[in-house]
Amino acid sequence: MDFAAVQTLINDDMQAVNTLIQKRLQSEVALVNQLGNYIVNSGGKRLRPILLLLSARAFGYTGTHHINLATVVEFIHTATLLHDDVVDASELRRGQQTANSVWGNEASVLVGDFLYSRSFQMMVEIKNMRVMDILSNATNVIAEGEVLQLLNCHEPDTSEANYLQVIRSKTAKLFEAAAQLGAVISGQSSELEQAMTVYGMHLGTAFQLIDDVLDYSATSEEMGKNIGDDLAEGKPTLPLIYALKHGTKAQQQILREAITQGGKELINDVIAAIKSTNAIEYTAQAARKEAQKATAALTGLSPSLYTDALLALADFSVNRSF
Repeated sequence: MDFAAVQTLINDDMQAVNTLIQKRLQSEVALVNQLGNYIVNSGGKRLRPILLLLSARAFGYTGTHHINLATVVEFIHTATLLHDDVVDASELRRGQQTANSVWGNEASVLVGDFLYSRSFQMMVEIKNMRVMDILSNATNVIAEGEVLQLLNCHEPDTSEANYLQVIRSKTAKLFEAAAQLGAVISGQSSELEQAMTVYGMHLGTAFQLIDDVLDYSATSEEMGKNIGDDLAEGKPTLPLIYALKHGTKAQQQILREAITQGGKELINDVIAAIKSTNAIEYTAQAARKEAQKATAALTGLSPSLYTDALLALADFSVNRSF
């Protein structure tokens, strides 16, 4: 099952999510509508809501809370993107101008805040404290991950363990929550809920590690953002961390300077160092190990097309070019 087949499997649910997204984006403030619609409809894969929908359906869920929660997860994710792009001064995302480059930083931050608060309004409507607990905790951990990443920026001595802590908090936590919530709303045992939590965490980590690979190996058209953006922002991602540890002294000096200074002036030298140390393959292998752990976590689920789709997502996370 490829990603297109996964999308087809839950097409009706996703149509309902997209309808609800449009409905709950509405505000009496025109700029909120304008900017919110721009970012939410900018061509994202909707991977986190897809994960929540598949998780719920894999456990035979037949209610409607999965539609509401899939929308909440997408709003939280979108809010983080708006804030991320301001912090990173990004100009391109998903192949188009970022909201901050069109409307400015102030509007982007404030509409991100609107999406967060709208998410919490929608959580409350479900009237389930367990759901509130999971999503409020996830949102807090994501914020901590953002701050931790900021502390690591322009820091060439960032360790692999520190970096993995950042991506488990910043990226994987929302994957984890999405997968877990499908089990929660369908009333599964603590064992199955934990299995989905583990699955989501490893899936999200694999996904981010492949993003790190693509930042140095894909084209701008494939990625929908500028190649080397992480380097320009002084972010020591895993390919850089590995190359810095295993490169020659001359390469280490170049990499340290590139991370410390930011920018793309040394991008060709950095890519050469990454290639010569096999840092791309090391990172891809780390992602494959995470995907295998995600797959292993699903062994207790009943066989179904939805379980197959969850397995397919693990495969997609590491075998993609965008």
